[in-house]
Amino acid sequence: MTGTYLQTRRQILRDLRDLGVSALALPFLSGLPSLYGDTIPTLRKQRLVLVFSPNGTVPSRFWPDQTGKGFECTPILKPLEPYRERMLIMKGISNKIRGDGDSHMRGMSCLLTADELFPGNIQGGSHTPAGWAKGISIDQELKRFLQSREETRTRFGSLEFGVAVPDRADPWTRMCYAGPNKPLAPISDPEQILSKLYGDTKNRENLASIVDGVKEDLRRVAKRLSPEDKAVLEDHLALVRDMERELAAAAGQEELEHPMPEIDPDIELVNDNTPRISRMQIDLLVNAMANDMTRIASLQFMRSVGQARMNWLGVEEGHHTLSHEPDKNEAAQEKLQKINAWFAGELAYLVKRLAETPEPGTGETMLDNTLVIWLNELGKGSSHTLNDIPFLAIGGAPGFRMGRSLDFSRKEERENGEMKVVGRVPHNRLWLAVAKSMGHELETFGLQSLCDGGALDFG
Repeated sequence: MTGTYLQTRRQILRDLRDLGVSALALPFLSGLPSLYGDTIPTLRKQRLVLVFSPNGTVPSRFWPDQTGKGFECTPILKPLEPYRERMLIMKGISNKIRGDGDSHMRGMSCLLTADELFPGNIQGGSHTPAGWAKGISIDQELKRFLQSREETRTRFGSLEFGVAVPDRADPWTRMCYAGPNKPLAPISDPEQILSKLYGDTKNRENLASIVDGVKEDLRRVAKRLSPEDKAVLEDHLALVRDMERELAAAAGQEELEHPMPEIDPDIELVNDNTPRISRMQIDLLVNAMANDMTRIASLQFMRSVGQARMNWLGVEEGHHTLSHEPDKNEAAQEKLQKINAWFAGELAYLVKRLAETPEPGTGETMLDNTLVIWLNELGKGSSHTLNDIPFLAIGGAPGFRMGRSLDFSRKEERENGEMKVVGRVPHNRLWLAVAKSMGHELETFGLQSLCDGGALDFG
């Protein structure tokens, strides 16, 4: 990054402060290209969003029969059909981390860390109890990398969103880690997220004054902004206003507080307002990224071994219980398809919001510069397999050629001058490829022994 840009950015920030613009308004304004003039090129803002859903998938209804281009979306993927050309399906990538803990624990807490669990006293379904993960998760590693450089530093670095994640802390509920033994809890309350982004939402008059103050800041610098940039800012402010009204309307409704299990996961319920909360969280996520408050985010639905009862789908049984039903139980398979298709629909809404939000000064949308990855802790719930994790990417990132269905269990790679069939590559190599797309050239990530071959090639 050129020194000219950094000097100009510092000058812009000084000028905005001299105009009396508040610190809260700076994230809205400092990244807009029209403030920099024609001499400074627009900077590419590469982003990453990780979306988690639990308990494995239904392989026969998730994976397309075809590989390469021209694949057909399966029943679970149907909600994503409008984005088929922006999609990359990655079969044959597996979590090969072994050691302490059961498959759900290693599937969840080793998913983004790609490293083993510490020995511990949390007993799961295996013979060996376990503790937290031994390493940093890929989202936090990328946060650390981006925050180390002034040109990519943002207000938060990363944001961890949750939807109906129970109020408990164990390896089944945590996938993000700031480092060894440092799990990060997702925030499942939209009001808490809004408070984090925009101030104390408990004082609603104060929130209104914050938004009004930002509008006043915008008026002060309006003459220096292009019409496109002004429209973008107005859209962001309107979303904050709408979210505040949504939360105010919901404040007195008892059913908004979904019940949490105390000990027995079998009694876990998910509130019927989960779909509504999901959309609120997605809107806040996109808003935060559009304002360049962060370029790294995660969205965690429920938890591993979660017994969500998705009444809004007409599914009364717990999700985890259903995931253990055999393939011959057609009724259970239909319900699992409904559940996983609902998650795909929420992903589709996130992608739609990114696709309809312009990237100021570029003629692109946010989706062009955002890599969204949908993932799970298991390949299939009934077998607890960590093979063929349903990894799916949508959006845009350097090195990721979209519109394809890949199968790494049949892919050939060159080694020592000879071609060989790879067969279920470690997911460590996926995270190396993601890091590379963000400009972070890691040689290894997670367990070093599983990084042979380096970053996967998605070009």
